[in-house]
Amino acid sequence: MLTRDTFVGPWAGLPVAWTDDDRFDEETYRGDVVRCCEARMPGVYTGGTTGEFYAMEFDEFQSVARATVEECQIRDTPAMIGCSSTYTLGVVRRAEYAASIGADAIQVALPFWMEVGDAQVVRFFEEVSRAADGLAFSIYETTRAKVALSLDQHRAIRDAVPSYMMVKANAGTIGATPNGCEELAKFVNVFVGEGLWGSLGPRGARGCCSSVVYWNPRVCLEMWHELDRQDWAAVEKSHERIKPLFEFLDTEFGPKEFTDTAFDRMGGVASGFLKTSLRSRAPYPFATEEDVATLRQWYKRYFPAMLEL
Repeated sequence: MLTRDTFVGPWAGLPVAWTDDDRFDEETYRGDVVRCCEARMPGVYTGGTTGEFYAMEFDEFQSVARATVEECQIRDTPAMIGCSSTYTLGVVRRAEYAASIGADAIQVALPFWMEVGDAQVVRFFEEVSRAADGLAFSIYETTRAKVALSLDQHRAIRDAVPSYMMVKANAGTIGATPNGCEELAKFVNVFVGEGLWGSLGPRGARGCCSSVVYWNPRVCLEMWHELDRQDWAAVEKSHERIKPLFEFLDTEFGPKEFTDTAFDRMGGVASGFLKTSLRSRAPYPFATEEDVATLRQWYKRYFPAMLEL
């Protein structure tokens, strides 16, 4: 059972492999889960933005969740299932299913099509937690949900949902600020992008729902071990090493309007660690083999360690 001491580190937020005719490529996906487990990542996670929860039918969600949990259980790696949806019943059904197949944690964003009012926020998370039967609970906090929770709301959720252990804090939310991270870290683990580990690690950040960890496990896990032992000088040095990669991705591919999953697939395929498809679901654009070749050339010239698996 996950605790705040073990619900830490860079969890691999995997993309889902799709066939050319837009069906779940279960064999390829399971292989990617296995590689993450064998690389000794702290956990494997699906059902976030990279996992395209917003572009799946319920039966597809079940297939992906089951494949994730089964492969992780065999290899004694924790599995977290994203259960977000546009309405409470949709989230509840997913949370119930995740609990029934033995997931170790669930992650939930607020419903995002219409803004959730303050009076409904705590009640929503409490209802979902009951459906998950007490599984370790994490909140995917993003301004895509049109709401940024206050510190008091996070505290109220923690009082109502004792299994609330982690928040994935994104830009525009309280956990992505130094003071907010420090306050939240007193009662819940704060996950932020690796690029913020240098500034927010000293303020209590404890991990990430990561893509970099499957772009190159060795590079990312080394960064995590630096953070875990609170070697802030080493964390900052590693950040300066990887910062040009993020800048290159933004400059080179930002104009193509790639989504999270497009970037993350491309990064994992370019290094050779993931075998997933580049294809993501329409109407959103995705990388091409030419894009992958461009990224590989950049790796070879500026960051060869990313190709050393």
